[in-house]
Amino acid sequence: MRVDLGCGQITWRGLSAESALADIARAGYAGAPWGGRNANSAADVVALHQKYGLAPAPSYFGGEFWDPSQREDHVAAARKYGEISRELGLSDVYVASSGFDQQTRAGRTRKQAAAHVSEEDKLTDDQFGELVRTLQAVGETLNEYGVRACFHNHVGTFVETEDEIERLLAAIDPEVLYLGPDTGHLAWAGVDPVAFTRRHANRIKTMHLKDMSAQVRDRGVAENWDYGTFEAHAIWAEIGEGAVDFPAIFEILDGAGFDGWLIVETDVTQKESPFESARVSRENLRKLGI
Repeated sequence: MRVDLGCGQITWRGLSAESALADIARAGYAGAPWGGRNANSAADVVALHQKYGLAPAPSYFGGEFWDPSQREDHVAAARKYGEISRELGLSDVYVASSGFDQQTRAGRTRKQAAAHVSEEDKLTDDQFGELVRTLQAVGETLNEYGVRACFHNHVGTFVETEDEIERLLAAIDPEVLYLGPDTGHLAWAGVDPVAFTRRHANRIKTMHLKDMSAQVRDRGVAENWDYGTFEAHAIWAEIGEGAVDFPAIFEILDGAGFDGWLIVETDVTQKESPFESARVSRENLRKLGI
């Protein structure tokens, strides 16, 4: 497979964008995601990244896609993402459902239901149908620019569990909605990232590489922790220091002829700094030939 390796800026929450890019470059990555809704133009994105010797990597587009009143806004946003991505020479955009603080029929938010989701925590059939229609429109809009909408799963949202993800993928043409999965969020939700990658290898066009602690996950599921409590108990780990079987995932992607961006992320690190987190993950990926 051919890989462009990037690092996401989420570990630098509360710090400046420029400090994140400087650390990402120093840690040995080729690029970092561009700024999405905050970007003014492709030229501005290129200038900022080139300042640190980095290439722009695929951006992230989230929304309340189940809300019909927002569909036009989501399609308009997709046009902006498509235009800038095309100018940057990028073929993919991560697309994710939100819903973290949305009240469910179970009387709690999806963040409160993290990794122990009940049927009452899920969208109604009508809401799910609207999610499908809006993501179909977003994917078709991005296709107009030669850019692929790559669906991104996330714990704490309305597409977290294996059945939610599979139901969505079955509902939309794979040439309209591709995949940009997150390995850590799959594992946290109880989905086997290796089996998922094997099942959908030809649909995966980009991926977030994230590791997590199985011990923390299992304890939190048993004790019904919310999203923040999982993070406070160190659910996240650097690549190679958690439970995700990255060698097996890379072997599958290689067999499928993967050619695209892999983006390392550690949402919350226990290391002494975001730079140290990024460095450790980069070093461990080198040992795996990435």
